[in-house]
Amino acid sequence: MPLWGAVLTPNRIILMKTRLFFLCAVALLAASCGRNVSRSVAFDGPAYLNPSLPEEERVEDALSRMTTEEKVAIIHAQSKFSSAGVPRLGLPEVWCTDGPHGIRAEVLWDEWDQAGWTSDSCTAFPALTCLAATWDPELSLLYGKSIGEEARYRGKDVLLGPGVNIYRTPLNGRNFEYMGEDPYLASRMVVPYVKGVQSNNVAACVKHFALNNQETNRFTTDVKVDDRTLYEIYLPAFKAAVQEGDAWAIMGSYNLYDGEWNCHNDRLLNTILKGEWGFDGVVISDWGGVHMTDQAVRNGLDMEFGTWTNGLTMGLTNAYDSYYLARPYLNGIKAGEFGEEELNDKARRVLRLMFRTSLNPTPKYGKFTSPEHSEAARKIGAEGIVLLKNDGGLLPISGKKNILVVGENAIKMMTVGGGSSSLKAKYEISPLDGLRSALEPSGVKVSYERGYVGDASGSYNGVTTGQDLSDKRSASQLLSDAVSAAKSSDMVIFIGGLNKSDHEDAEGADRLQYGLPYGQDEVISALAAANPNLVVVNISGNAVAMPWVNEVPAIVQDWYIGSEAGNSLADVLTGKVNPSGKLPFTFPVALEDGPLKTQEQYPGVPTGKTIGMFPITEETYSEGVFVGYRYFDTENVTPLFPFGYGLSYTTFEYGEPKADSSSMTKDGKITFTVPVTNTGSVAGAEVVQLYISDSEASVKRPEKELKGFGKVYLEPGQTAEVKMTIDSSALSFFDASSHSWVAESEEFTALIASSSRDVKGSVKFNLK
Repeated sequence: MPLWGAVLTPNRIILMKTRLFFLCAVALLAASCGRNVSRSVAFDGPAYLNPSLPEEERVEDALSRMTTEEKVAIIHAQSKFSSAGVPRLGLPEVWCTDGPHGIRAEVLWDEWDQAGWTSDSCTAFPALTCLAATWDPELSLLYGKSIGEEARYRGKDVLLGPGVNIYRTPLNGRNFEYMGEDPYLASRMVVPYVKGVQSNNVAACVKHFALNNQETNRFTTDVKVDDRTLYEIYLPAFKAAVQEGDAWAIMGSYNLYDGEWNCHNDRLLNTILKGEWGFDGVVISDWGGVHMTDQAVRNGLDMEFGTWTNGLTMGLTNAYDSYYLARPYLNGIKAGEFGEEELNDKARRVLRLMFRTSLNPTPKYGKFTSPEHSEAARKIGAEGIVLLKNDGGLLPISGKKNILVVGENAIKMMTVGGGSSSLKAKYEISPLDGLRSALEPSGVKVSYERGYVGDASGSYNGVTTGQDLSDKRSASQLLSDAVSAAKSSDMVIFIGGLNKSDHEDAEGADRLQYGLPYGQDEVISALAAANPNLVVVNISGNAVAMPWVNEVPAIVQDWYIGSEAGNSLADVLTGKVNPSGKLPFTFPVALEDGPLKTQEQYPGVPTGKTIGMFPITEETYSEGVFVGYRYFDTENVTPLFPFGYGLSYTTFEYGEPKADSSSMTKDGKITFTVPVTNTGSVAGAEVVQLYISDSEASVKRPEKELKGFGKVYLEPGQTAEVKMTIDSSALSFFDASSHSWVAESEEFTALIASSSRDVKGSVKFNLK
């Protein structure tokens, strides 16, 4: 099989040979002069291929040798997932792959149909909601490094992820791909992910920039948002990825902001991303997100990719030259409509991408579906699982001989489906199989009943699970059989929730309801009445309603965990791993309890206007900065489960928090220290959270905002100090009138907490 695609063409053979020759030359050169290649070593070749030269010298030399036609050729797609190189100069194609949870199966050159490879079954890693729930940046680095190794092994230059759009409504079908509702948490978790990916010479393409927080009307929604909200809530994670993570690529989003599509939005891309933040990488369009040549040329887009050959609808095959940044752009240059200044900037950025990835002077080779990757997936999955309720210490499982597992999600494969993050996993361990593997060797009988039938299908884009989930029993018979079995069992574990079908957790369609589908509420209540030892495991990437919350003694929030899903869950339920996950978003009791109250806020209202062929919907973020816990805590609305919440099989005691100073200068820092003791009988980890409260600001601010956290692992009886340091940025709000961050001279309160609703102590301090 070819390494860089599904179809070998003469040009691709030349490029592959060139790439191999270049890597061998670099390796020999490096070997001759030690690990660090010295500029003094003679290099008999063009400057752009000299690995000892600075990156920008190589870029400028390569650019000077390219024709206008070649510059245009490298800034748009030539296939579903690649853009052209320059064969005569030995400059390679750029190959992208969908992520961010695994490396997508190969498709044909110009179609979404499977290429039929037998070597593209990947490791499926946990969805990013699970990663965020670990609150552990070290695990995020491990995640990025692992998935980057898989991408590099498969010859991919750009991983289309991670996603850091903010969790604004529980109905967003794509929330499972993102990192929760808080910009600070997402910022701290995205930076190590990006660094881990890029340590393999693979560009992380952070998406979707920006304000892409729903799937309903995602191509035609024009977002109206004030600058304070934009800068405080929806931009920080992207900014951190660029300025701290040094991300090499950013993907524009489908929607519009302030009347312009975000794949060529002048303010977002030119003014903010490339201007204010100094981004020197490439802006890649979402597939089919480009709509006009003039804006694509002038408004900051660098590389255009598409779903079909004219963007969003089926077109002629192999018509990539008709893309907006292809022949129309070239013709515009020749006609004098466009100069070459913008073209040179785009080409420079693509050349940088090449020199940072496939032509990097330090070659990386990656590895694929390794035991280390399986172990990483299992560890991340287990540490992200959140224990929501555990009355009477029902968990971990102990002393039970006959356990009944109920629910479709106990057996349904979840790696297939959900949109572009769908994977062809090498294997996927189901929750039922994971529990059986963990319990049956010790003599515990684990039986199974379906309980309900949800989505019995199992295919997406040509990848099939091979499962036959059909069941001829009626809904009433399924329930009756489950209840009957529950009555004779020592414990019942219901494993349900959402799946990755349309209108659940899936790209392209938002959820239609906040409650569980397929009549699961009735099944759970019936099981609770039949057996008091009931554990409910909710698998989802979103909050769900739980009208039975007071009927059930134990509730576990599980996620789409990937290849090791069953093992991760079994590790937590059996106590092999003490749960330490914390919720990265708020669970409302009811949908109407949240901040989005009107159709204008969500899903938007038709404007009666069209841009081109598209009727535009307008959506106003009138809730401002009061998203998630910022709303619930400020308005004193009691959630079902708060942001940052999660239980353990042990207990923790917080000591008195202290600050190393009673005041801070605007260019200074303060470190807060709190002792935490494991007062239980088993080892465990606690996530200590630091919130800042500013009660007397000149603008209305949330009651508290997360500005620090630390995860500490403690043996029984052990005490450790958790230190969290902030600077004046943690005290600042964005002032739109001055377009600057403002920290006012007044008193602040640092709140030390185990969730946004469980404050353990506080320290007051002043800003000078």
